[in-house]
Amino acid sequence: MSLFLVKRLITLIATLSATSVVVFLVLEVLPGNAAQILMGPDASPESVVAMAQKLGLDRPALTRYWDWVSGMLHGDLGLSYAYSTPVSELVLQRLALTVPLALMAMAFTTVLALAAGIYAASRHNKPGDVGIMGLTQIGIAIPNFWFAILLILLFSVQLKWFSAGGFPGWEEGILPGLRALLLPALSLAAVQAAILARITRSSVLEVLREDFVRTARAKGVSQRGVLWGHVLRNALIPVITVMGLQFSELLAGTIVVENVFYLPGLGRLIFQSISNRDLIVVRNCVMLLAAMVVMVNFVVDLLYAVIDPRVKASEL
Repeated sequence: MSLFLVKRLITLIATLSATSVVVFLVLEVLPGNAAQILMGPDASPESVVAMAQKLGLDRPALTRYWDWVSGMLHGDLGLSYAYSTPVSELVLQRLALTVPLALMAMAFTTVLALAAGIYAASRHNKPGDVGIMGLTQIGIAIPNFWFAILLILLFSVQLKWFSAGGFPGWEEGILPGLRALLLPALSLAAVQAAILARITRSSVLEVLREDFVRTARAKGVSQRGVLWGHVLRNALIPVITVMGLQFSELLAGTIVVENVFYLPGLGRLIFQSISNRDLIVVRNCVMLLAAMVVMVNFVVDLLYAVIDPRVKASEL
């Protein structure tokens, strides 16, 4: 195992440990009482205290933190206060929608952004470049939830091509499920594709000015050959960095979009659990999202070394 990988693993573990502490402390200081909400506003103080003892809320914070962390390491996320169901079951059910939605949105983002960014860079300061940059500026300015409403008005209300919301379930088939996720994925991808397209254009333009590109052109390599054979790989480092961050943003963005389209995903579960003061669900869901973000960044670091070995060599 190389020193590069060892350093990245140590950073990964340290980041996850610090994140667990922050997540636990932030939710601890939030106002409200889960036992009071579950028992109702007219419950007697004795019944509220009994419910708090049943939920383990009367124990010291350090004990509850250790039980939570050790439970996560053993795959036991505890029981939901509101649903009386293992949190792991709730999370797995919702991840079956949220992860495909985020991956679908990331696929749209990557295809649209790379195509637009490379096209704009290859036609620098020409009408095609100006047009693409204008569209990306509009894309950055549009909030994804507002774009989602526009998609619903156009494709669901006016054209009636897609359902305005809901999810049939994967048991109904892959195609109906993907069809239900198409508009949410597009609404998530619009802003991210606009940002990534501008970064791709800038990165490609920077590499196009390098000496080795001029040498390739002097040897008679075509414009297409220069772009795909010499420029793209060298321009991917900053692009991949942003892609990793964007995938994390797409996971977080599902909280809003899933509520717009009424999708039973992880984002909607978090929203409902906050309303119900179901902190054990909120804590585990937030920690899961944070862990996914950290893991994505870890994978991005490894991709650096694959694309450009100089990154790995600089760590040794």
